[in-house]
Formats: sequence, C-alpha cells, structure tokens
Amino acid sequence: MKPRISVLTLAVADLERSLVFYRDGLGLPTDGIIGREFEHGAVAFFDLAGGVKLAIWGHDDLVHDTGLPKGTICSTAGSIGHNVLQREDVDDIMTRAEQAGAVVIKTPQDTFYGGYAGYFADPDGHLWEIVWNPQMLPED
Repeated sequence: MKPRISVLTLAVADLERSLVFYRDGLGLPTDGIIGREFEHGAVAFFDLAGGVKLAIWGHDDLVHDTGLPKGTICSTAGSIGHNVLQREDVDDIMTRAEQAGAVVIKTPQDTFYGGYAGYFADPDGHLWEIVWNPQMLPED
C-alpha cells in the first residue's frame, strides 16, 4: 500500500448543517452537496492541501454503504490535526470554529513539544486539533 490518503470521510447527522459549518464557518472550499439523485448518495467534498478531500456523508448513508450496524460517533476515537503557519492562527481558527457552532474542548495552550494547540468538536462531535508546531510547519 502506498502511503497516501486521498479522501477523509466524516459521518454526519445533518448534511446541510455540516455543510454550513465547514463551508461558511471554517471557510473550506466546496461545490456543495452532490449526488442527491442517488439513494444514499448525497455527499459534500471540501478541497484540502495536497489534493486531499474532506467528505461529509450522512451517518445513515455510510452505515448503509458499509453494512455495519449504526453506532454513536465517539469523539475520543481519533482526531484530525490541522497544522498552521503561525501561532496566532490557532487562536483565530478556534474562535472561528466556535462562532460557527463548534464546542471548544481544550483552549489553545503551549504544548510539551514547544508548540501551541487547542481542540474543538464539530457539530457531530468529530474532534479537531488546531496546531502550531514549529518543527512541522505546513509548506504553504
């Protein structure tokens, strides 16, 4: 397996609400919801760095597609890390996320490795870490 990920899909309870959160609240670029003409097909893709896409898909639709039983979304099962170029970007993004409806889980603070980071949960409980790490700055 080549070490590449092209799409990260999050199951969401309300596709429209999550679209508004990620598009309008966080400012992620998207063409909006597509695939409505297909049963269990409505999805929205957001463009991320390096050609990676973030997809939001109805929880029930993901359950249908996989055939797995529906469970609850668990915030502590993983997190998505978003690295920023400058320390103050952490505070800006955390504020923007909270204004868009996120719940701040951990206010930004200095980290043990010399960085600065905070956590928020999106409207479905998916955990995001906003990180400034001087040893792992993004290329753009």
